Amino acid sequence: MKSAKKRSKDCQVVKRRGRLYVICKSNPRFNAVQGKVKKKK
Repeated sequence: MKSAKKRSKDCQVVKRRGRLYVICKSNPRFNAVQGKVKKKK
């Protein structure tokens, strides 16, 4: 998925700890995460 966006009317887009989460209770296969945290050296 290129961008974290709503895929149904029940989906929510939430930002937590620098990541974007798509949360969908009615259709769990629409759950997604965008923006992984990079490791510091």
